Amino acid sequence: MSGNTFFLHHYEASPYAEKIRVMFGLAGQAWGSVLTSPYPPRPDVDQLAGGYRRIPVAQLGADVFCDTAVIAEELAALAGRPELALPIADPAARALAERAEGDVFFTAVTATPPLKLLGRLLAVAGPVGTARFIRDRTGMMKSATTRPPQGAEAARIFGAYLADLDTHLTDRDWLAGEQVSYADFCAYHPIWLARSLGGAATLDRHACVCEWMERIASLGQGGRQELSAEQALAAAADSAPRALPEDAGTHELLGSEVTIAPDDYGRIGVTGTLVAATGERYILARETERLGTVHVHFPREGYELA
Repeated sequence: MSGNTFFLHHYEASPYAEKIRVMFGLAGQAWGSVLTSPYPPRPDVDQLAGGYRRIPVAQLGADVFCDTAVIAEELAALAGRPELALPIADPAARALAERAEGDVFFTAVTATPPLKLLGRLLAVAGPVGTARFIRDRTGMMKSATTRPPQGAEAARIFGAYLADLDTHLTDRDWLAGEQVSYADFCAYHPIWLARSLGGAATLDRHACVCEWMERIASLGQGGRQELSAEQALAAAADSAPRALPEDAGTHELLGSEVTIAPDDYGRIGVTGTLVAATGERYILARETERLGTVHVHFPREGYELA
């Protein structure tokens, strides 16, 4: 498998993976789909990303990309579609995107009636998978620095967001106006998640949002090809990381062993040598027995370095 294949390690029910999958659709981009577990352990992904907790993870050869902000940036460059990446120029669209990936994302789950949520999990994962999923997510949130709203408050936040989004879309097809942008995908995936869980009971009241959701879903998923984890690992083993940015930054810890972890939830750190710290990105070099040197990329925003 070529080091030029853009792999996405994901699972079907992942909302953040759906955010990237529909970006592939807009870009008409070919990509390798590598399905993984909804919860750890993920031994194949761990070889690449060093234990990074979140999904999706993307890969080009021996370069590994963590967080959808970085993955979208890579996809935008690969496909020549700058609108797929940050920054979001339109202030109103930017505000809606930030809300979507803040409290609104969590309310997509916590506003769903518990019995409906449990029924959906059982239907998809079965009793054992459901128990493992709940145990995993409960443990993940124990160290979180954010506390998601619950119950009636969660429903209020989610409903208010749908209303504001519907108003915003009254006179436009996309959040930033006439052209789809990164903001649309940020706003889309929490609503997709709520609907897939059996929540979003009030969505039908918001015609503009429903039409916008249909426009995004109609983009498809690009040239998706199902590939194996072994093929992805072979692509990493057969490749060397690409050249570092010309400006690798002046961080005081360049060349040192560091650990990088999300600063809000899923705070499992990845350890390696800091080889670049640009204005937007950290890059760690990890030495592995099977794959050789792997470079793991993180956004600076939302991550802590120690």
